[in-house]
Amino acid sequence: MSDVLLKLLGFIVRVGLLLAGLVFFASLLAAGFLVLILWLLRALWAKLTGQPVSPWTFQMNRQAMWQRFNQGGFGQSGRAAPSPDNVVDAEVTDVTEVTDVEPKRITPR
Repeated sequence: MSDVLLKLLGFIVRVGLLLAGLVFFASLLAAGFLVLILWLLRALWAKLTGQPVSPWTFQMNRQAMWQRFNQGGFGQSGRAAPSPDNVVDAEVTDVTEVTDVEPKRITPR
């Protein structure tokens, strides 16, 4: 009797997991179709108004990410980040003309 109940319980668990997977797949499919319909309506509106159809993109500011993680000393607090308004003294020099280099002569041995 217990074998029959265990097999029946296993079957019920398998059917439940199958149904949960089907519901999850159907929800993903519905979400995909919703995004597709929204994008097609947006493209249709752009065509009707004479605007170019631009893709949906995710913009990232890589410079800000690099500066955030390259401040030196991960986890060190108490140091103030350098302000971008502070300017270090610098002298602008023209480097297009080089005068202090002498050509080397290579003699074969």
